[in-house]
Formats: sequence, C-alpha cells, structure tokens
Amino acid sequence: MEINATLIGQLITFAILVWFTMKYVWPPITQAMQDRTKKIADGLEAAERGKRELEEAEHKVLAMIRDAKLDASRIIEQANKRSVQLLEEAKQESREESQRILQRAQEEILRDITQAKEVLRNQLAGLAVAGAEKIIQRNLDASAQTALLDEFVAEI
Repeated sequence: MEINATLIGQLITFAILVWFTMKYVWPPITQAMQDRTKKIADGLEAAERGKRELEEAEHKVLAMIRDAKLDASRIIEQANKRSVQLLEEAKQESREESQRILQRAQEEILRDITQAKEVLRNQLAGLAVAGAEKIIQRNLDASAQTALLDEFVAEI
C-alpha cells in the first residue's frame, strides 16, 4: 500500500470532519437525546404515579360502596322494624276499638233487656189488674187499685 498525497488529503479531510462533527454537530444531538431520555423518564414516572393514584381511588371507591351498602342495609332494617312496630300498634288499636264496640253493644243489649222487662212488667201488671177486676167485679176504688198495682209491681 502506497501512501500518497490523496490518502493524506483524505485523512486530513476526515480528521477535520470528525473535529467539526464533535465540536458543532455532536453536542446538540447528545443534548436532544438527553432531553428525550429525561422526558421519557418523567412520562414513565407520571404514569406510575397515575397508576398508584388510580389504585388508591379504586380502594376509596370500594370502601365508599361498602359503607353505602352497610348504610342501606341499616336503613332497610330500621324500616322493617318500624313497619313491624306500626303493624303491632295498628293491631293493638283495633283490639282496643273492638273491645270498646263490644262493651257498647253489651251495654245497649242490657238497656234493651231492662226496657223490655219494664214493658213486660207494666203489661203484666195491667193484665193482672184486669183479671183482678173481673174477679172482684169492680168493687175496688182507684186508690186501692193503684196501691194493689204498686205492690204487685214490687213483687215482680
């Protein structure tokens, strides 16, 4: 291999090209690569942070759902207890009302019986007086008849 001027010129040109590239081209390229690496690292970190926040939010949502279910079951339980209580109160009120109605009916029946007995006594007394009149043939006066009638009613 012969070293000639063309080869030396090519070596000098190559050295100048390497120096120029290292001085002016290479630093902006490495800076752009470092910036890009930093952006990617920041993006990955933000993604991880977002993932953690999402997991925390999911845990909070699950806890809130669990609490809401517990509250709902408590409310349903209270509503069931209240409905049973209202039902028992209604039953008690209906029992009391039926007792009052029954008592009034019995009192009314007793009044009707008393009135019927009184009517029957008066009719019986009138019949007794009429029968006694026929037997005595009208020998008694009105005051004696009233006294006899009162005595007869008292015995009945």
